[in-house]
Amino acid sequence: MQMLTKFESKSNRVKGIAFHPKRPWILASLHNGCIQLWDYRMGTLLERFDEHDGPVRGIAFHPSQPLFVSGGDDYKIKVWNYKTRRCLFTLNGHLDYVRTVFFHHENPWILSASDDQTIRIWNWQSRTCIAILTGHNHYVMSAQFHPKNDLVVSASMDQTVRVWDISGLRKKNQAPGSQAYEDHFNRQNSQADLFGSTDVMVKYVLEGHDRGVNWATFHPTMPLIVSAGDDRQVKLWRMNDTKAWEVDTCRGHFNNVSSAIFHPRQELILSDGEDKSIRVWDMSKRNSVATFRRDHDRFWVLTAHPELNLFAAGHDNGLIVFKLERERPAFQVNRNNLFYIQNKVLHVHDFNNGNDRELLSVRKLGSQYVQPRTLSYNPAEKAVLVTSPHEGGTYELFNLPRDVSGDLREPADEGKRGSGSSAIFIARNRFAVFDKTNQQIQIRDLTNTVTKSFKPPTQINEIFYAGTSTLLMATGTSVILYDIQQRRTLAELTTPMVKYVVWSADMNLVALLSKHTITIADKDLQQKCLIHETIRIKSGTWDDAGVFVYCTLNHIKYALPQGDNGIVRTLDQPVYLTRVNGKSLHILDRDGNARVMQIDPTEYRFKLALVKRQYDEVLHIIRNSNLVGQSIIAYLQKKGYPEVALHFVRDDRTRFELALECGNLEVALETARSMDTEDCWQKLSVEALKQGNQQIVESAYQRIKNYDRLSFLYLATGNTDKLRKMLKIAELRNDPMSRFQNALYLGDVEERIRLLRDVGQLPLAYLTAKSNGLTEVAEDILAQAGKTEDEIELPETFGQPLQVPQPVIQLQDNNWPLLTVSRSFFEGSFSLDQKNDQQAAAPGLQFTDDIEDIEEAGGDWGADDENEVTGISQVPHHGDDDDLEGDDEEGGWDMDTDIKIQMQEQSQAPVETAEFVAPTAGTSESSSWIQNSPLASDHIAAGSFETAMQMLNRQVGIVNFEPLKSRFMAIYQASRASLSGNPNIPSMWVYLRRNQDDPRRSLPAVAHNFQNLITANLQPAYNAFTKGRFAVATTQFKTLLHSLLFTVVNTPAEAEEVKQLVGICREYLLGLSMEQKRRALGASPEATKQALELAAYFTHCQLQVPHMQLALRQAAKLCFKNKNFSSASTFARRLLELAPVTTVANEARQIQAACERTPTDEIKLGYDQYNPFVVCGISYEAIYKGSPKADCPYCSTSYLPEHQGKVCTVCEVAQIGSQGSGLRVTA
Repeated sequence: MQMLTKFESKSNRVKGIAFHPKRPWILASLHNGCIQLWDYRMGTLLERFDEHDGPVRGIAFHPSQPLFVSGGDDYKIKVWNYKTRRCLFTLNGHLDYVRTVFFHHENPWILSASDDQTIRIWNWQSRTCIAILTGHNHYVMSAQFHPKNDLVVSASMDQTVRVWDISGLRKKNQAPGSQAYEDHFNRQNSQADLFGSTDVMVKYVLEGHDRGVNWATFHPTMPLIVSAGDDRQVKLWRMNDTKAWEVDTCRGHFNNVSSAIFHPRQELILSDGEDKSIRVWDMSKRNSVATFRRDHDRFWVLTAHPELNLFAAGHDNGLIVFKLERERPAFQVNRNNLFYIQNKVLHVHDFNNGNDRELLSVRKLGSQYVQPRTLSYNPAEKAVLVTSPHEGGTYELFNLPRDVSGDLREPADEGKRGSGSSAIFIARNRFAVFDKTNQQIQIRDLTNTVTKSFKPPTQINEIFYAGTSTLLMATGTSVILYDIQQRRTLAELTTPMVKYVVWSADMNLVALLSKHTITIADKDLQQKCLIHETIRIKSGTWDDAGVFVYCTLNHIKYALPQGDNGIVRTLDQPVYLTRVNGKSLHILDRDGNARVMQIDPTEYRFKLALVKRQYDEVLHIIRNSNLVGQSIIAYLQKKGYPEVALHFVRDDRTRFELALECGNLEVALETARSMDTEDCWQKLSVEALKQGNQQIVESAYQRIKNYDRLSFLYLATGNTDKLRKMLKIAELRNDPMSRFQNALYLGDVEERIRLLRDVGQLPLAYLTAKSNGLTEVAEDILAQAGKTEDEIELPETFGQPLQVPQPVIQLQDNNWPLLTVSRSFFEGSFSLDQKNDQQAAAPGLQFTDDIEDIEEAGGDWGADDENEVTGISQVPHHGDDDDLEGDDEEGGWDMDTDIKIQMQEQSQAPVETAEFVAPTAGTSESSSWIQNSPLASDHIAAGSFETAMQMLNRQVGIVNFEPLKSRFMAIYQASRASLSGNPNIPSMWVYLRRNQDDPRRSLPAVAHNFQNLITANLQPAYNAFTKGRFAVATTQFKTLLHSLLFTVVNTPAEAEEVKQLVGICREYLLGLSMEQKRRALGASPEATKQALELAAYFTHCQLQVPHMQLALRQAAKLCFKNKNFSSASTFARRLLELAPVTTVANEARQIQAACERTPTDEIKLGYDQYNPFVVCGISYEAIYKGSPKADCPYCSTSYLPEHQGKVCTVCEVAQIGSQGSGLRVTA
């Protein structure tokens, strides 16, 4: 048995707790006077109530009303309404602390116990005390109603437990019509004594505790009482109609026992106390079953949920909500059968006919208090594997009986049991058992004999079925697909700790269920989507269409493999999903009963059809279902189907926005008229102008009185008549600027001069008249101004007068559809729905002039109707068409009738739909690069620096992008070319691709070619290293290391070479940094020692052979010079093993010979050549094998753990110790 914690709060000491009977709420009354209302399912604090002065010890919810009651050390009982969040009234009467308060399950009564040695019963409707129960001679610590009978049990510090009969009080408070005359007469004449009422009498006094009793409560169904006291004992009492007696005592607590309750579903007693423990007792055996301890918290109160299998305990620092057993039944689905375990009996349920049969008993597996955890079914051998978490994990193999009639059979074969936390079938005659403690996986046959045993590749927590001879292994942070035969890892997927695995029927998709996440992947563990939930995920199953249906604690939801998810329905209590079949959802409830729940799958099937572009199915759902809701509308907008969303919307504002989005000007105009707001008309004018529908543009401008734009519209369309009207309107509005503008558009010089004279601008009027040759008007203006021509200085030349272009052709239709647009599939279908009746009535064989836009047929149709074309004579028309030759071929044209009918039917939809939708902007080249490539360099080329940086951070932990700025800019610039255009026209960008075959899969040109990097960067770096130019070599290797982040290769072999080159750069950069550090050291003894160590470490860098010879030669000389002869001899020997040139070899032999005479080291070095080590990139200290370290996720340089979180000193861009998925260089 284990304590499964569901919720825990941190607060002041909790003295009272109460579960809400229906909602996932719990009340906690605190020692500081506060009352807290928690949602234990969400883990959130809903409300605080602060009106008591001093500790609040009693708290209780009403079983049906939105009320709760509290009692505290201020002697007050308060009744609260949690909906209005306020105290309704206060009941005063107690003379000391109130210890407990409870509501009656039927009557409007409140029961309170107090330190004033009394128990009071209150009517909360009349707000009066209706009974005072006296008899205890010390503090009354608790008092509770019986859940069914007219009884009250109380516990007191006077070491007694009392049972009170309140049947008289019930009769007294019944409706008058239900009482006999004698009862009514007796009630009127009964006299209450001074301290109590004759309506309540003591029935039993239970004595047996040696010290004060803190708690007493009734069993919910049996005539039993349990009590807990300061004598550290829990006592069980039995009662009948005439007497009550002690049954037994449970001993084990070693301090005061605060409370004790009955388990509502099992024969168990729970108790807690000041010994910081919660204990579980067997009622029949009176022995302790389990003990749960806390280190620092004394327990003060304990309660059980009235309906669910939940308990709560209050302690010094908060409260804890827990349960003692997993309620998830062990089950497995095989084809149309559900195998599950209920009350330790294996059942099989047929999904088709609903039949349920008991197969065998598994009561001997594990403990009687621990339910089986998992079940694995083998259809070939008709066998099941059942596991239990008892004693670290046990399993048992059962063969199903062929005949299930008669009594249940108890399996007697002990040889098919064993220890293991997980056991699953992996083949027809093999199953795998996982021992979590020893991290061992055993493959066993059906006789329970081990045939194979192996260690998992890493520390794992669970194994799951993944097909024949394969396993899914769950670690704390990932899931591994493992091949048992080849003993190798096939794939690994990073995910939160997986609790359950659900495969689709065809084993192509798998859902990995964690506590709060669902990871959907394919059979190769390639992630499809990741879904996060704030509430615990309980179970799931796959729909036949490939939709994953799952449930949380309070919802049934769905998830599409593409990542979309939503709610199917709400739940009162959690259930466990087993099968989805259309609208029927097969489930197991928490009592282990197989049931069928009805759901509406319309929403997720609609979304799935949209995702798969199954438009016929989408239309079928739209026409035949009641699919509504803001979430559907938002989803359709998000996915780019506003015309479908328009079908569901009735709100004018939303319809208007959707109509604009899909270019449906008719609907937009209709809704704009109904709303009639300036903002709507403005948006409509913009969209109509894009489509060329200037009639709507004109109407919109007129509605918002945008005269300037109206005038320009008339100018653009050549409508001079309306321009003249606009001129008149400007005069009436007394708007000189608009008047001048319209006169200018019309080319009306006289009107402009008249306007300028009216506003007093005589110089401008004179210039206008003079420049346009109106001499008489100019002289008249001069006379008006009192000037002569001699007084006026004019320019020598005026230039040509401004002429407004006139329209060549006045259009009959004011709209000009310059863009050929078409409706979408859905708009065409909706339009056909509206016209079906008309089309059904039309004759099918008649020719119908159905072309909506005649210009689409060709630009020259009808060009020669009025004027003949020069050089081509017209064919004269002789008679009617009926006079054509060949009348004897009667009915010859009928051979094409069938084809014509088919062509008309096929062409109706596209012709009908050739309207409305404005063409949307196509996908830009850079956007295609982002969609087509998972490489950071391609995102940089597209200009999406942010996503590129996020990729580099996820892959190799890059956090310092400053050194990479120049490369970002270079890649971006190298991906495009600029072509100059005509004057005053911006240049055109030409995007450079590396693949020219498929434009839809285009990718940018490669800026960093791998072979070029080797030629241009690696070889010069090697040469600089050879020549001893360490600063230059460091710069070149670092440049190469940074460039490799943006390299793109085509084959896995080249990708492996990139990884090798990263390692080469790391080794050289680390060696160069150590060498430069050594050369910068002084001459002190400490510096000498460090210099020798650095020279020694340098020889362990993985360098090219010539460069390794240089490092070894230098180290040998340095050690020989400082009389470290033993080390010098070692370096000389290693140098000779590399076969250097003759002069170097002779030198090494001389050093070796000299050192062998005195093989000692004068300076003790922290260097052990025989123990494998790596060098810290910051402190340059050796980190020997097995020591803790932190690595750079990009270059893999090792560091001491204290440097975790810093930027790597070798690559200068990645964060030490961060996790990465690995550099990706292939698309």
